[in-house]
Amino acid sequence: MIAIVNYGLGNISAFANIYKSLGVPFILADTASQLCDASKIILPGVGSFDHAMQLLQASGMREELNRLVLEEKRPVLGICVGMQMLALSSDEGREAGLGWIDGAVRKIDATRPGHELLLPHMGWNSVRSLNDNALLTGLDMESEFYFLHSYYFDCNRAGDAFADVEYGTRFVCGVNHENIYGVQFHPEKSHRNGVRLLKNFAEL
Repeated sequence: MIAIVNYGLGNISAFANIYKSLGVPFILADTASQLCDASKIILPGVGSFDHAMQLLQASGMREELNRLVLEEKRPVLGICVGMQMLALSSDEGREAGLGWIDGAVRKIDATRPGHELLLPHMGWNSVRSLNDNALLTGLDMESEFYFLHSYYFDCNRAGDAFADVEYGTRFVCGVNHENIYGVQFHPEKSHRNGVRLLKNFAEL
């Protein structure tokens, strides 16, 4: 069973609808006790980094998530801001991240001469696979996904990055260290490719 962490942010109903259509058991977890029986966990997120971290802390689920992910090694997938929360910190705010993957969140450089960009990075873009990661099974080397963000994950260990995207420059949009996964794009808004990625996660 997959637990979708319902701490007040993210497209909770969209994930629920996809897993319902796939016949994958899931629960919308509002409390720490509801997380216990889950074999896998999805950590969604939208908006600002600090607000997301504060809501997660207020939910009372952070300590149990740390135990399940770091001690019991249950697979977790952070999505959009949920991916950024896996980092140690973010340039967007002052709160500490979960620190599950070694790295920090940086703002996309939209001011380089000749590369002026609109932020947020919004809409469809091609995601390039960097290695043979299970989340991308059955997808093309470059598959389109939907993005909406102004910050990206800067990995301290190059091997933790499994996908990147180009928007002015190339930056990481998929991370994985052991049982911990994160994607900057929104699979729940990415139609067929997103459904396949979420199915792959369920089958890890």
